[in-house]
Amino acid sequence: MISLAGRDILHAWGKFVFTGLGLGLLIGVTLSMAGIYRGMVDDAEILLDNSGADLWVVQRDTLGPYAESSSLQDDLYRGILTLPGVARAANVTYLTMQVGQGDRERRAMVVGVVPGGPGEPGQPRFLVAGRHITQGHYEAVADLATGFRLGEQIRIRRNLYSVVGLTRRAVSSGGDPMVFIPLKDAQEAQFLKDNDAIVHQRQRTLANPALNRPGQPGVLEAVLASQTVNSSVNAILVRVAPGADPDAVAGEIRRWKRLTVHTRAEMNEILQAKLIATSARQIFMFLVILSVVSAAIVAFIIYTLTLGKIREIAVLKLIGTRNRTIAAMILWQALGLGAIGFMVGKIAASLWAPIFPKYVLLLPGDAARGFGIVMIICVLASLIAIRAALRVDPAEAIGG
Repeated sequence: MISLAGRDILHAWGKFVFTGLGLGLLIGVTLSMAGIYRGMVDDAEILLDNSGADLWVVQRDTLGPYAESSSLQDDLYRGILTLPGVARAANVTYLTMQVGQGDRERRAMVVGVVPGGPGEPGQPRFLVAGRHITQGHYEAVADLATGFRLGEQIRIRRNLYSVVGLTRRAVSSGGDPMVFIPLKDAQEAQFLKDNDAIVHQRQRTLANPALNRPGQPGVLEAVLASQTVNSSVNAILVRVAPGADPDAVAGEIRRWKRLTVHTRAEMNEILQAKLIATSARQIFMFLVILSVVSAAIVAFIIYTLTLGKIREIAVLKLIGTRNRTIAAMILWQALGLGAIGFMVGKIAASLWAPIFPKYVLLLPGDAARGFGIVMIICVLASLIAIRAALRVDPAEAIGG
């Protein structure tokens, strides 16, 4: 069978190849958008894996700590440890902020964890260099994506921290890399006021006669001391004992501590439905728009190529070529263009994905589904050109 695609490649290869290249870049963008969505879902799951928790105890009637603000007193974990089925419980704080190193700054999620070894809830689980935080102050474990290196000094608020360990794929639900520091330092950094604010607060306290009573200097000192101490945490990470039912343990904590508890499945649902849902809808809209644009481009290109071969098609009809054969030639040409475009798009997406600012996860299953969708689009786009070819008068072959 005569191949229109082969004829175009032989006699007008530049036009055909560059058309496939342009279509491929468009398909590459489409695959990257799907990869960004997959990366967001993977970030959310990695966030839960890195916490090392089975249960998240948060402020009552809140979705925290990732989706909503949550504040708990840091001594509540002791009571939770006494409940049956609880193996470990640890306080944790989360704060997204700028972390400095020398003259440069990096946006990161600062996580305050209880110092300890691997296995403690909240500790980074995938160290690639160095060690965990063991000191109570001024040590940090940073994700590789921050660009910080082992032994460097980083600045969080007014304090300097020594990077003692590096981890990988420790990111927030928004994709920001994590920096782990001791819990006490994180509590201080979370509510640290600047010097002017502290001076003004002291002046207001001194001017308050209820707090600065004559003859009772101890009251004023106690009030000033309480204003500089933060005893709040965002959540308590709980690990259940082997064989214990997480739902049953969560029920006990809700019953006796009157706090909100989220299981792994519930927290995953919160991240997927509350934090990623809007971004997922935006990405879906872009995918639909890109698919429509791709179909329009393929249809226009195939139609233009077909019109450029009207005389050849008329000759085929004049010598008795069946309409089914002519339609098949145009269809194969559209599929060939789609295959070239998909290969270019897949290669382009694989090349630029590692340097993309957002984590792009390209799954083989998505690539297979994308190839099928491209082929369907090409089939639909070729219908207009096939209709135009079948209406060609054989007399045009002899100038009629």
